[in-house]
Amino acid sequence: MSLQLHNTFSGKKEPFIPLQENRVRMYVCGPTVYNRVHIGNARPAVVFDTLYRVLKTQYDDVVYARNITDIDDKIMNTARENGEEIGELSARYAQAYFEDMQALNTLQPDVTPYATEHLPEMIAMIESLVEKGHAYAAEGHVLFAVQSMDDYGKLSKRSLDDMLAGARVEVAPYKKYAGDFVLWKPSADDEPGWDSPWGRGRPGWHLECSAMIKKHLGDTIDIHGGGRDLTFPHHENERAQSCCANGVDFVRYWMHNGYVNIDGEKMSKSLGNFRMVNDLLQQYPGEVLRFALLSAHYRSELNFSADLLDQAWRTLDGLYGALRETQNVEADPADLSDSAFMAALYDDLNTPIAISELHQLARELNKAEDADKPALKGKLLAAGKLLGILQLDAEAWFKQSRGGDEISEADIEALIAERQQSKKDKNFARADEIREELKAKGVVLEDSREGTKWRRE
Repeated sequence: MSLQLHNTFSGKKEPFIPLQENRVRMYVCGPTVYNRVHIGNARPAVVFDTLYRVLKTQYDDVVYARNITDIDDKIMNTARENGEEIGELSARYAQAYFEDMQALNTLQPDVTPYATEHLPEMIAMIESLVEKGHAYAAEGHVLFAVQSMDDYGKLSKRSLDDMLAGARVEVAPYKKYAGDFVLWKPSADDEPGWDSPWGRGRPGWHLECSAMIKKHLGDTIDIHGGGRDLTFPHHENERAQSCCANGVDFVRYWMHNGYVNIDGEKMSKSLGNFRMVNDLLQQYPGEVLRFALLSAHYRSELNFSADLLDQAWRTLDGLYGALRETQNVEADPADLSDSAFMAALYDDLNTPIAISELHQLARELNKAEDADKPALKGKLLAAGKLLGILQLDAEAWFKQSRGGDEISEADIEALIAERQQSKKDKNFARADEIREELKAKGVVLEDSREGTKWRRE
C-alpha cells in the first residue's frame, strides 16, 4: 500500500516518492499575523497536520515547516490604527494562532520560521536573481521579470495574458512588464525597513517563503501545501523565484485544499461572514471543529455551518461512547498498515472514507466479545490519533462544557447523590424529578449495574 497524492502541478493523483529515500520535507504557508485567524485559515493547518501524522507512520525522517509572516502591509496598517509597535502586534497574534491551532489538536511543526528573522537570506536570493537576469532594480524596488522564465504560469495553468486580465496587477511606471512582481520595496521613514543594496526597504511577500524554505528545507522540497487561493499569485511566484535562483526544481508535489464556505456562501469581508476560530471555540470543543474540517475531502469545498458542527459533535459522542463503554478494557497495540482505514488515508488523504472506517471500528467494538475488545479498542484509538481525535478521556469528553448557562459538575454530582439516596428511601417520585431536572439542564443520566454515569448533550 503506497501513498497517493494529488499534485496541483500535474493535475492528477501520483504515487508519492520523496526526493531522498525515507526522508520527507514539507512546507505549508502559515498566517500573516495581524488578526485572529478564521476557520478558512484553520483548514490547511488541520489538513496538513493530518498528512504530517500519516507521513510519520511511513518515513523516519519527516520535517514539517510552517511559517509566520510577521512583516506585511496589513500588519503595518493594523499596528498604525492600534497605535502599537509592529513587533508587539505580530507577536500577540502569532501566539493567538499557536493557541487556536493547539486547541484544534494540531501538532507543533518541526520548524516555525519568522519572516523578519530571514532578511539576509532574502537579500541573498534577490542578488542571485538579479545576477542571473531574472530580476531588475528600479526606483528603489527590485522586481522579478516574469518573461525571463519560460514556464511561468505552469503551476496555475495560466498564460501571461490571462494573468494580467484576471488579476489585480499594480501597473507601476517602474515595471518593465505589467506582470512583474515585487521582490523588494522601499520603506518610508516611519515604516519598518532593512538596509540592502537597493536602499532601505522590506521584502515582498512571495520572496519570504522562498528564502525560508531554502534555509530550512533545501533547494528542492517534497511537498508544498496551502489553500487553493494561494496557487496564484503566491505559489506561482514562489516557484518562479526558487527555480530561477537555485537552478533546480523547487517542489515535487504541490497540494492545495479547497475553500471554506459559510452557510453556502463564500467567506468574504463584504458579506461579513468570517467565523473566527477563537469565537467558535467559545461554543464548541476544538476537536469538534477539527472533525468538521476533516468531514469533507480536503480538495472539496467545505460548507461550514452550525448544522455541520452539531453533526460533528454528535458523531464524536458516538465514537467516545464506544470508548466509554470499554473504559476498563486495556487497549492492545495496533497495526493499521493493511487496514481499510489506512487505505483511505493513503488515497490522497481521503478523510471522509477514513471516518466511515472509524465508525465501523466503533460498531465492531460495541458488539464485540470481551476477548476481541482489546484489539478493537487499540485500533480505534490508533486510527483516532492519526486523525487527531479521540485522545481525551471518554468520561471527560462527556462532562466538558457545551456552551450556554450550564449547571456545574459539582451540582450534577450532588443531585445524583441525592437521587441515589431518594431511591434507597423509596422516594421514587423525587428520584424521577431529579432525572428530569437534570435533563432540562442538558444532562442525561445513564444507569447501569456499575452505577450512574452522566453526560452533557
